Amino acid sequence: MTQPPLLLIPGPVQTDPRVKAAMAQDIAPWDNETRPRYASLRERVRVIAGGVEGEHVCLPLQGCGHFILEAALRTFVPPGQKVLIPNNGNYGVRMIRLAAEAGRVPVAIDIPEGEVATGAMIARALAEDPAIGTVSVVHSETATALVNPMEEIAASVKAAGRRLIVDAVSGFGAIPFDMGAHPEADAVVFSSNKCMEAMPGIGFAIARVDRLEACRGNAGSWSFDLADLLHHARTFGWGSIRFTPAIQSLAAFEVALDIFEAEGGQQARLARYTENARILYDGMVDLGLTPWLPKDRQGPIIVNMHQPPDPAFALQPFVDALKRRGFLISNFSTTTAPTFRIGAIGRLFPDDMRRAVTAVAETLDELGVRRLSRTDIAA
Repeated sequence: MTQPPLLLIPGPVQTDPRVKAAMAQDIAPWDNETRPRYASLRERVRVIAGGVEGEHVCLPLQGCGHFILEAALRTFVPPGQKVLIPNNGNYGVRMIRLAAEAGRVPVAIDIPEGEVATGAMIARALAEDPAIGTVSVVHSETATALVNPMEEIAASVKAAGRRLIVDAVSGFGAIPFDMGAHPEADAVVFSSNKCMEAMPGIGFAIARVDRLEACRGNAGSWSFDLADLLHHARTFGWGSIRFTPAIQSLAAFEVALDIFEAEGGQQARLARYTENARILYDGMVDLGLTPWLPKDRQGPIIVNMHQPPDPAFALQPFVDALKRRGFLISNFSTTTAPTFRIGAIGRLFPDDMRRAVTAVAETLDELGVRRLSRTDIAA
């Protein structure tokens, strides 16, 4: 049987066989053997986020990253109120739409793609408009590979006395943000199928208990109300799951947590992804490809390259030929200029990245795309 290609995309990611195997079972979510496992899983996630016992809770919600982000916007931003959103990529654009369609008023800071949002930008916007109560930020912008400086941004939010939502969908588990050190943060949200290397199906919010209590009634949606998730857990126990969950995904996530901890946690995972991204970035440059970002702004989640200007290059044939060599990348561009993304996350290692670079070289040759050397580029 032919091996399926390795997923070099920013989610859903390549997973460990043990994680996949955990899906192959039938589970009753409300069984008394399931409840303590689910309650323990929530506590383990809270600890990874730096949440303080009694001050923060982990609230899983069925669905993808967009679902949990919309739930956070609905819960912590009152209807009709303003939320400041730095927009320097496609996922900032999506956050703006989620806020607007939820009946909130997004105030965008439009930033060129490839440029970071700064604390100074946030401070200036908040000073100019005291009606803005919340700032919501994409931590790792996977459209471009950029990582926004959350510590700097959070400091500006705190100094202005406003609230913060962190979209950590693509970076949680690798790129750090310590909830316990940031009382201004209402929630950090992420999904199961990115840096935690689990299966799709679950979004997570690590949120402040006092803010959840203060924001009851904001959501305007039963399904997307994080305050109601807290109320349900308090009423029926921390092992109880509201509505029918993606329970097999939770079982897989439990195994993924074991693997995460055995690897060495967030620091070890960041180190592996950083090395993966370095090999990809340097390897692509050696092939004569042009990175979307300068190296000092390159994040550890994906590497984004300009599509070669050679008329022999077309994205879908490139993706198809690369897939035949055992690697699958996204077949669409997420930037204003045509680019292609190669993921550095998931159950992938430096040797996989080296093989991927070789496969890209062979694919470009097959397509007849001229490859420039470093000497050609310098000239």
